[in-house]
Amino acid sequence: QVQLVESGGGLVQAGGSLNLSCAASGRTFSTYGVAWFRQAPGKERRFVAGIASVGGYTRYADSVQGRFTISRDNAKNTMDLRMNSLIPEDTAVYYCAATEGHTIYFTDFQYQYWGQGTQVTVSS
Repeated sequence: QVQLVESGGGLVQAGGSLNLSCAASGRTFSTYGVAWFRQAPGKERRFVAGIASVGGYTRYADSVQGRFTISRDNAKNTMDLRMNSLIPEDTAVYYCAATEGHTIYFTDFQYQYWGQGTQVTVSS
């Protein structure tokens, strides 16, 4: 099993940047596919970005492509999401997630482990 803890959320003005981090417990973190999801008020939780366990393969939602960058450091058991050029529509609770499936899935039910979430608010 793996436990996940997010940090780095906060309030930022439109056009600004934030870096979210996800710290994982467990010695097998490197074998998990990991991803960020977000959930805005009144909306479903949606895929933001993911990175596979092998090869560093990444995928992004169209809405964040070119603005967000996902990365992982298996030696430190961490995963980051660098968010640039933030817009008000990025406002949401952001969750990190891990799957034993090694790859990237776009639907939340395919992830077995979740953090508690961190709030990101972008003001206009």
